[in-house]
Amino acid sequence: MVTKKTAKKATKKKAAAKRKSTKKKSTRKYGKSVGKNVEREMREMKQGKLKSGRSGKKVTSRKQAIAIGLSEARKEGKKVPKNPNR
Repeated sequence: MVTKKTAKKATKKKAAAKRKSTKKKSTRKYGKSVGKNVEREMREMKQGKLKSGRSGKKVTSRKQAIAIGLSEARKEGKKVPKNPNR
């Protein structure tokens, strides 16, 4: 027969085990200065000055502007993970 005291102890142990098994705190994927690169590219796109690589066409896509900013940050050696598409 299980008493109230032993039942409480068992639930406390389970709760403590759950707290310990939580995920590790994530570190930053991107460095702080990378955001500035992306911000600059976004401004250029909004002003209509941002051009794509070889063709030189005007960039109108928000995602493309972000990709260009991240690419330039990679070239400068800033903390940016590798491009998953390559």
